[in-house]
Amino acid sequence: MRLVTDDAPPLRTVVTDDDPLVRRLVRDTLQRADITVIAEAATGREAVELALFYRPEVVVMDYRMPEMDGIEATRRIYDADPAIRVIMLTGSGDESLGMRSLRAGAAGFLTKDMELDALPRAVRGVVAGEAAVSRSLAMYLVQRYRAAPAVGGAGLRPVRSRLTDREWEVLDLITRGATTDDIARALVLSTETVRSHRKKLYRKLEVSSREAAVEAGARMRGLLAA
Repeated sequence: MRLVTDDAPPLRTVVTDDDPLVRRLVRDTLQRADITVIAEAATGREAVELALFYRPEVVVMDYRMPEMDGIEATRRIYDADPAIRVIMLTGSGDESLGMRSLRAGAAGFLTKDMELDALPRAVRGVVAGEAAVSRSLAMYLVQRYRAAPAVGGAGLRPVRSRLTDREWEVLDLITRGATTDDIARALVLSTETVRSHRKKLYRKLEVSSREAAVEAGARMRGLLAA
């Protein structure tokens, strides 16, 4: 029988924001809830350095910061140590920014107009394996899921494939007739990145047109005779 004790060490966090007043408010809120703030950073670069030095359970990250924005800082932290959870806490409620944050490795995306007293619960939640997202982003994700049609099994991926998961996503959208701009919006990518993925998947499929790519992808899924 496992005994529950109060001897567990407090959660450790790094608070990142270029505004010292915001850092103080966040720090005081967390520490009142028995969550330790072991360091504070004023730039994205400092956030990465402090996170990888102290290895806290959570980094509370602002988006707009000098030297390096919060998304790039999140990406570097996640790539170096996925066990460090990052919660993006930003003044912008833009859903596309939220999606970019999650793709970069963030475990949460919250806006600064939230009740700060809810932040400790969000910190404990991401450590427990839960996502911490604003209500508007949660609804945005639901709407995107509802709007994604299942067309002819387009989302089926062969177990073994020359294409990466991202290239399959691009091919799926091409199959549905999406333009480069449509794909960029759906996957929250730049049009240049979409063109790069399309060029690579065309090369791997040894095709030179949209129609040929769709047919080659269908053959790989076993929907057409080889």
